[in-house]
Amino acid sequence: MKSRKIKYVFSLYIFLGFAIGMFCLAAYLYYQNSVPGTISIKAGTSEEINLKIPASGVIDTDSETVLALNEPVTIVAGETVSSYQMRLKLFGVLPLKNVDIQVIENKELIPVGQPIGIYVKTQGVLVVDTGSFSGGGGSSHAPSEYKLQSGDYLTAMDGVAISGKKQIKEYVESSKGSEIIFQVSRHDELINVKIKPEADENGVYKIGAWLRDSAQGIGTLTYIDSDNRFGALGHGINDTDTGELLRLGSGLLYNTQIVAVQRGEKGAPGELTGVIEYKPDQVMGVIADNTARGIYGVAGGELLEACVGDNEALPVALKQEVTLGAAQILCAIDGESRYYDVEITKLSPGNEALNRQISLKVTDSELLELTGGIVQGMSGAPIIQNGKFVGAVTHVLVQDATRGYGIFIEDMLGNE
Repeated sequence: MKSRKIKYVFSLYIFLGFAIGMFCLAAYLYYQNSVPGTISIKAGTSEEINLKIPASGVIDTDSETVLALNEPVTIVAGETVSSYQMRLKLFGVLPLKNVDIQVIENKELIPVGQPIGIYVKTQGVLVVDTGSFSGGGGSSHAPSEYKLQSGDYLTAMDGVAISGKKQIKEYVESSKGSEIIFQVSRHDELINVKIKPEADENGVYKIGAWLRDSAQGIGTLTYIDSDNRFGALGHGINDTDTGELLRLGSGLLYNTQIVAVQRGEKGAPGELTGVIEYKPDQVMGVIADNTARGIYGVAGGELLEACVGDNEALPVALKQEVTLGAAQILCAIDGESRYYDVEITKLSPGNEALNRQISLKVTDSELLELTGGIVQGMSGAPIIQNGKFVGAVTHVLVQDATRGYGIFIEDMLGNE
């Protein structure tokens, strides 16, 4: 009887210890996720940082000063752009996180909010997938199977640089079945792959691969700075099949006119439909970078002036300046850029998904009537709060078109 009681008490202690351990782990992860990986400060200013966590911090440029982060602390930035690190310890003991302190340029941006047509060419030709095809006599061929992979980029064949998939098609068809050596970029490593084309049932030589060398669509121009550099979308251009970020070879922004709006409904995101004329006189800018934070480049021309209109430059809001509550988004649904009311419902600066750190809800009755909320094509619409440039719309919640996500403008600028 006594041994049973001892075992029972021992089991309770084990359960209690386990529960306490899980609670401590959950608390540790909560505090770790609530702290952003980067805190920016504008050059020549001071910023009050209010993390509200039971931790202390030491900045690597001043290892003797310990900052108590359970209350607001003020950090003073120098006049030049620089970076350093703050090491955090939970309760002053447990290593919690290293936070990068970035001193950034104190700049202003012009919010745009106009729809844009996007056309990009890939760097090399993307392999979407491989497959088989029928040959003469009922045979089946799959020349690229186990040799090429989804996500590969074909950059050269038999030593000749590849400019597009049409070039590959013509070269393969004229090969008469002779082996071709493809230079392939796979996970940033260049390898050579030998593929022997086979003839299909019509005698046309193929390698059995689905290829893509371009992408196009509609988005929203987020901002233009004083040097005519632009940022748009708030997220990258990904391949529709592989889901991976397209490697940019070249790209252009085009003028576009919205001709129809498909309203968003539960389970079915809406969409802006636009007309794009791929003509030289319709070019609005050159795309230089395609990144996870957006697309970037240089704008210019008369169309740019018309696009910007009377919009004035606004100061950039850092993450710590953004608050829950009323805000606005700038977008052109019916041909003219207008501000529409939204509410910022949640801020998650510690979230690894940069494009989903701002949660918002459309509250403007007119926008809800026009679109049902946030729709595809509005990615990049500027978010403004208290006269400052906060961020850009990036995604819509499929189950609720009135709600969506955004990226902090600070993070968009971090890619320049």
